[in-house]
Amino acid sequence: MSIDLFINGLQQGLILAIIAYGIMIPFRFLDFADLTADGAYPLGGATCAVCMLSGMHPTAAILVSMICAGIMGICTALIHLKFRVNSMLAGIILSTMAYSVNLRIMGKPNIALFDCGGLFRENIGYNMLIIVIILAICMIPFAVFLRTDFGLRFRAVGLNSDLARLQGISIRKYTIFGLFAAGSMFGLAGSLIVQLQNYMDVGIGVGILIHGLASLMIGEAIVGNATLNRQLIAPLLGALVYQQVQGIALSFGLAPSDLKFFTGSIVLLVIALKSGGKHVGIKQK
Repeated sequence: MSIDLFINGLQQGLILAIIAYGIMIPFRFLDFADLTADGAYPLGGATCAVCMLSGMHPTAAILVSMICAGIMGICTALIHLKFRVNSMLAGIILSTMAYSVNLRIMGKPNIALFDCGGLFRENIGYNMLIIVIILAICMIPFAVFLRTDFGLRFRAVGLNSDLARLQGISIRKYTIFGLFAAGSMFGLAGSLIVQLQNYMDVGIGVGILIHGLASLMIGEAIVGNATLNRQLIAPLLGALVYQQVQGIALSFGLAPSDLKFFTGSIVLLVIALKSGGKHVGIKQK
């Protein structure tokens, strides 16, 4: 594998780590099978692209994108909580609806942003530093939050929702908060990838959930998830490893069109190694 492919894999892996963290929040801390990533990720990208075309500063465009994608996460939570719709089905419904919303926001299937500027430059080292800083700004406060009383109650919802309810913890409030946080992470990743490639296409979110889930599971297979520190390290490590594995596969001649099959195979392999999916730890809600 060439050095350029390796470095590009690190850059893409850092953005994928943001998605993996967004998947970890509902899947691990809330025991909530959230599938809105496929819709919230391109929603963040579409919102960022349109905001930048209107002259908005790239940082402000990212914040707007995070809020919009976070609201989508709230909608998933409310559909599940209020109408008792299965959490997976709620995510699928909203992701399907988001495709039309994204097209309406963009006005056309793709948008070029080469003349809009952005946070990134031609220097890949500079770009990686920007992504690392953004990732740290998001995850360090979140790691601190998880150790507060509020964070302990948040984690208790996923560990045992019945016991948490008996302790007076609002399942509704913490679920809504968690899915807003997860959606915001998806929106952040979408806005960053759009600025990095100076291009937004309405189909960028197809299959992104499985990439993030593969990253999370690979990270947990390497370091485990028995402690909070390991839970927080796993998505980043897994995303970096997963992206390099994809780079190695491409360097050996695997066609890009085969990557989704390759990704699914990785997920199935990890599940098989973890005793038939026991480690996935998700209840059907």
